[in-house]
Amino acid sequence: MSDAIGTVVSGVIAFAAAVIGAVIAGRYAKRGAEVGGRNAVEAALAQVHGQAAAEHWQWVRSQRHQSYAALIAAYAALDDVFTRVTPEIINGQGFDASTRREVHERTLELQAKTSLLALWGPDEANSLAYALTGTSVEAASALLHIRSVNSSGPGVDWSTFSQTRSEMVEAYASFLQRAGEIVRDPRQPVS
Repeated sequence: MSDAIGTVVSGVIAFAAAVIGAVIAGRYAKRGAEVGGRNAVEAALAQVHGQAAAEHWQWVRSQRHQSYAALIAAYAALDDVFTRVTPEIINGQGFDASTRREVHERTLELQAKTSLLALWGPDEANSLAYALTGTSVEAASALLHIRSVNSSGPGVDWSTFSQTRSEMVEAYASFLQRAGEIVRDPRQPVS
């Protein structure tokens, strides 16, 4: 019987060792699965955050491009009115209510586009846009003042309008150059 008891004891010990080994292996497998799952989730979140940041940056860049283009179009419309009306005023021709209204509307449109651009930045572009709008408003005001004091009369000072118009053109060139650099720069920050 001693061989039989030895076999049973060996079997029980082997069974206990197998159970203990399975429990230990199960715990390590569980721990490995938890760590692996956590790492997989963290990697997926990092990828999603990275992709979201890239898409957000691209969206802001697109919005900047559209707001810059809208400001440039508003400036061109106001400049077109100045170009069309100035020779008529110099020659003493009419500056009727509809033309006065058109100057006001184009100036307001430029101001609105500048305000919209302020949402998208960057700060340097905003500053240049506000400088452009400021000189444009001054030029419009000077032109309307000239017409209100009879443009063909003696003593009319065209220098204020000419000076503000020149400043307007310079401000436009500065804005256009910087806006182009911002739009073309793929590393331009969003904020």
